[in-house]
Amino acid sequence: MTHRRNNWRRGWWTGDEGRISAFVVTVLAAIFALVGLTLDGGLALADKVRVNGQAEAAARAGAQALDLGAYRATGAVRLVPSQAAVMARSYLYAVGRSGLVTVTGNTVTVTVTATHRTQLLALVGIPVLTVHGTASAH
Repeated sequence: MTHRRNNWRRGWWTGDEGRISAFVVTVLAAIFALVGLTLDGGLALADKVRVNGQAEAAARAGAQALDLGAYRATGAVRLVPSQAAVMARSYLYAVGRSGLVTVTGNTVTVTVTATHRTQLLALVGIPVLTVHGTASAH
């Protein structure tokens, strides 16, 4: 009886025959993916906040292109569209970004797109995340 119990214990500890290995690999891959999502998602979110701030600042810079002649003559506040677009693009260039600048009436709208290179998600086939920021100023 003792001999049979010892065989059972030895078999229980050493007789997995690779079944547990597949489970461990699957669980570790899932944990690794979650860590990658957390790290790279947080960094991409920080980049999105940064890009939004740059779009807002560029839109504000463009909104400073007032037509002073019209303001002095009639008191009407309006933008010089070409100058507003140039000022917004100049700001984006100064911070190392490019983007789409549109001027409609007295509103300057700036859209900035940037890519974030992933650190851990690149190992599972997601090398970059794209972030967008859009802002308008009057």
